[in-house]
Amino acid sequence: MSDTPLRIIFAGTPEFAAESLAAVLNTQHEVVAVYTRPDQPAGRGRKLRPSPVKALALEHGLPVYQPRSLKEAEQQAILAELKADLMIVVAYGLLLPQVVLDTPRLGCINVHASLLPRWRGAAPIHRSLLAGDTTTGITIMQMDAGLDTGDMLSKAECNIQTDDTSGLLHDRLAVLGAELLVDTLAPLAAGTLTPEPQDNALATYAHKLEKQEGQIDWSLPAKEVARRVRGFNPWPVCFTRLGDDNLRIWAAEPDTTAAEAEAGTIIAANGEGILVACGQGSVRLTQLQLPGGKTQPVKTLMNAHKERFAPGVRLG
Repeated sequence: MSDTPLRIIFAGTPEFAAESLAAVLNTQHEVVAVYTRPDQPAGRGRKLRPSPVKALALEHGLPVYQPRSLKEAEQQAILAELKADLMIVVAYGLLLPQVVLDTPRLGCINVHASLLPRWRGAAPIHRSLLAGDTTTGITIMQMDAGLDTGDMLSKAECNIQTDDTSGLLHDRLAVLGAELLVDTLAPLAAGTLTPEPQDNALATYAHKLEKQEGQIDWSLPAKEVARRVRGFNPWPVCFTRLGDDNLRIWAAEPDTTAAEAEAGTIIAANGEGILVACGQGSVRLTQLQLPGGKTQPVKTLMNAHKERFAPGVRLG
C-alpha cells in the first residue's frame, strides 16, 4: 500500500501553500486537481491575479478549480468525481464542510504553521513571534469539523531567532512544512501513523491580523515594541504618527540606553538609527518609510529629513 501512488487533491492559495504543492509534485503521488481561491485584484491597475498555487498548477498542466464555496451540493459532487485518496489542505482559505472532509478515502489533512494545539487559527506565525515564543514549527493534522482541532499526525520544530521577522519565519516554515508533508504521506498511505489527539486545555488562538494592530504603543517595554516591529513585518507593518504623517517602521531593535524622556520621544538621531523612549528602555529605529516614499535605512532618510527626527520630537 505504501508504494502505491496516492490520488491527491491539493487545496491551497498563498506562497506558503505553493511550497507544499511543489514538494508533492516531486513525489510519485498523482495530483489529480488543485483547488484555490478565486483570482483577486492586485496592483495599481487592480487586475485579477492568480494565486501562487494556481500559477504553479497551471505551469504543470493541472486542472484548477476555484469555487467561492464548497457548501453547495454541485461543488461537492464535482470534488467527489475526482475519486481522490487524499485531500491536502494548506492555507486554502475556505471552510470545508463535513461531507468534503469525508469524501477522500483517507480524508483531508492540513499543514499548519504551529505546534498544535498552540496557535490554532489564521495567523499562527505572527502570533508566535508577537508572543515572544522561542520555538514554533509545523503540525500535519487530520482535519475535522473544528478549527484546527483534528488529531495530529506528525510534527517538526523550528527555533525562532531573535532577529526573525514574520516574513523570514514564514519562509523557513514553508520549507519545513513541505518536507514534513512529503515525509508523512508514505506512512499515512500505509496506515502506520498513530494519530495523537490534541489537548484542548493547552490551546491558544491565533486570530486574524488587523491593520490597526500595527500602530505602535510607545508605553510598552522596548523589547515588546521591537518584537511587534518584527512580528508585523511584512504585513501590516508597524507605524506611528510623525506630525501629520504615518511613519512606517520596518526594522527596530531594543537599545541599552536608559530612557528618561516621555514614551514616544526621540532621544537621539544619527546614521546608526533613531533612538525613541519606550515605557521601559528605548528602541533604535533603523529602517523607515515616509508616505509616498520607499523603505530606507535611517542613514539615507536623515540626509533629507534630519529636522523631522530631531531630539525632542514626539512620535504618537
